Amino acid sequence: MDTKEVFRRALLDKETTTNRPSYPEHDSPQILAIKNSCYKKHIDDIRTYYMKERQNWCVIDANHSKWKVWNTILQEVQAVVKKVQIYLERRNEGKAAGIADLCITPKELQNRLGECGQYCPVSLAEKGELIDCSVTPSLAFAAEFQGCYYRMASQEELEKFLSRPEVYVSSLASHPLPPPHMLPKKLTATEVKALFPVKAEMQGYCPVTYLDGKQRYEALVPGNIEYAAKYQEKVYIFESEEKLQKFMRLPEKYWNLKLPHKLPPKKEPMLLTTLPLPGYLEQGVATSLIKALHEVGSLKPKFPFLSVKETALLFVSFHLKAHNPRSSEPMRQMYRKKLLQFMEHCQLIPYLGTVMKGPYKEPRDRPLGFDDKLQTFLSLKGTRPTFV
Repeated sequence: MDTKEVFRRALLDKETTTNRPSYPEHDSPQILAIKNSCYKKHIDDIRTYYMKERQNWCVIDANHSKWKVWNTILQEVQAVVKKVQIYLERRNEGKAAGIADLCITPKELQNRLGECGQYCPVSLAEKGELIDCSVTPSLAFAAEFQGCYYRMASQEELEKFLSRPEVYVSSLASHPLPPPHMLPKKLTATEVKALFPVKAEMQGYCPVTYLDGKQRYEALVPGNIEYAAKYQEKVYIFESEEKLQKFMRLPEKYWNLKLPHKLPPKKEPMLLTTLPLPGYLEQGVATSLIKALHEVGSLKPKFPFLSVKETALLFVSFHLKAHNPRSSEPMRQMYRKKLLQFMEHCQLIPYLGTVMKGPYKEPRDRPLGFDDKLQTFLSLKGTRPTFV
């Protein structure tokens, strides 16, 4: 619970307790503050230790009453004790037993792993798949048999193992685990680059996409160096994390493929300036141009004594200059001011058209600033806004 609730409950306990001892108790605000400070200082390290080393960290909502919290703790402890009792009973009977919530440390797990290591023996025996269970620290799907630990991929595989463990870890197993040098290994992009001059197999095309695509020309997709693996001293790169996981499970299915004679053309980088005009506009200024066209379409400006087309072209020009990400900030600021002045001049027509309705008015009866705006409007005749 939060600190305020701790102090509130402590104060409430003081007020409701009648038969308090004569000696001072450790529930003063000062001592509670010290306790709370120590808790916040050390709780992260304690939590990390128990979650990593023992996997028995249990979170309980303390905002309920103390009786509710007490009952919740009893339920959690009873559930763990029951698992321990089941574990001991099954082990004494010579059966496989689940080891979840038994506070087994990673070091102990590593020292007592069976012949399948971190791989699921059920998936290996039934499907021939190498499912690496080391990606998660949880032992929810782990079991002990004949003094060794085994990890399963899911609850379904765990139940199969608990019912007939000898089928998966003895000489009856149909697919024994390959030796370490025959197991696939994930590689990072840095590790792939460090293997230079070793090149990726299949010229960098994804073997999983190619085979799953029935080895068609369209299935030749380049891999991403972020998804790479090493198998039988060869490097493979894949299209995505999903394709990498498929290879890690069934490397023998994908590793020895041959490319066709006809391959897709390589994608070479092309300079933006070498593109034809439509392509250059699309790749270079499309986003900025769309924003400018959207603005001019929404505002519909009209500059005095210029056509609508000329006004729109000038507005787009000023807008592109004012929002050019490649220009310096002072340059963009200058064109933002020009764009603002341009829009002010465009507003003269609707303003004068509204104010000048009706009969002639004497100068004293005209709105404030009308004469200045009229003079500005007349001065724009025969002129064009300066763009450069």
